[in-house]
Amino acid sequence: MSILLIGIIVLAIIFDFINGFHDAANSIATIVSTKVLTPFQAVVWAAFFNFVAYFIFSDHGVANTVAKTVHEGSYDLYVVLAGVLAAIGWNLLTWWYGIPSSSSHTLIGGFAGAAVAHSGFDSINWSLNGGISLTILFILLAPVVGMVISIFITIVTIQKNFWLKISIITAVIASCLIFINFKKPFEFWALLALGVIFILSYFYNYLKGENAYRTANMYKKLQLVSSASFSIGHGGSDAQKAMGIIGAAMVAEKVIPDLSQIPTWVPFVCYTAIGLGTMSGGWKIVKTMGTKITKVTPLEGVCAETAGAITLFTAANLGAPVSTTHTITGSIIGVGATKRLSAVRWGVTFNLIWAWILTIPVSGLLAAGIYYVIKLFL
Repeated sequence: MSILLIGIIVLAIIFDFINGFHDAANSIATIVSTKVLTPFQAVVWAAFFNFVAYFIFSDHGVANTVAKTVHEGSYDLYVVLAGVLAAIGWNLLTWWYGIPSSSSHTLIGGFAGAAVAHSGFDSINWSLNGGISLTILFILLAPVVGMVISIFITIVTIQKNFWLKISIITAVIASCLIFINFKKPFEFWALLALGVIFILSYFYNYLKGENAYRTANMYKKLQLVSSASFSIGHGGSDAQKAMGIIGAAMVAEKVIPDLSQIPTWVPFVCYTAIGLGTMSGGWKIVKTMGTKITKVTPLEGVCAETAGAITLFTAANLGAPVSTTHTITGSIIGVGATKRLSAVRWGVTFNLIWAWILTIPVSGLLAAGIYYVIKLFL
């Protein structure tokens, strides 16, 4: 491998680490704000399940989509280098100002912008089947899907008729198990286990005699399950972004013939890096996600994280590089809106939306500038 390729791999791993602490808030904001875990306990919890995702997500569909943002043959190592540098710079800038922008879209925007500077707009893969259009589509869909699912879960959860609540949950879980064509057996059993845990928790609470104190404690314990599920989804989705960039660089250097031949050490290192990054925190963004959008209770934390996890697992199955930031924000807005629309701080929310809209074009322009500077000296 060339020195330049080794440097790009190192930078991609650094990006993955930064992604971890930049997006740590996505996994731990609600569980910290509801005081279920201390900040330190929360980051250890999230980091562990970020890494557990390594053993679950084996098809690397998201990595393939990221790598195929640009047509093969339309980029070189300098393009990849400029894209990664732009992504690192934008991530650090938004982290410093506490803006929960998307690390995923930063990397994709940087890669695409540098490629345009190198080969023009024809270099971009606009296909919905694994191209940048799929990413752009999910910029819109991910928060909306997360919001809709969280609203539904919250409405069912706060249902006071116990038997109606259990019946709805059972019917939804059974329908999913019967009609969804799961790609991996794990997903089937994970959904079944999640449903059983929730149903048994509700039954236990019901038989013990429901009261405010006991119910609050139940949701605090359930939030450990929901946050773990979301952290697995976060690790599985976001670690693959760096994998895709490393794979693209290796293809450009002809170290591997195609993305299916990515060495086994690459995913291991990427999942480890994002877990260690999560361990390092990201408290500025935790404050925005956990307290500024809406006040979150343990019940609402469970609903938001469960909705976010479902959205992330579904998107990963489609190979769509969705933003965990967009997803959990939409989910938190959903639980806030079930109380009343005024419970959501829409001013903060609209500022976040502007950050989402600007991430890809700003990252692209930044990467294009970096690419031109690199070409001046190399």
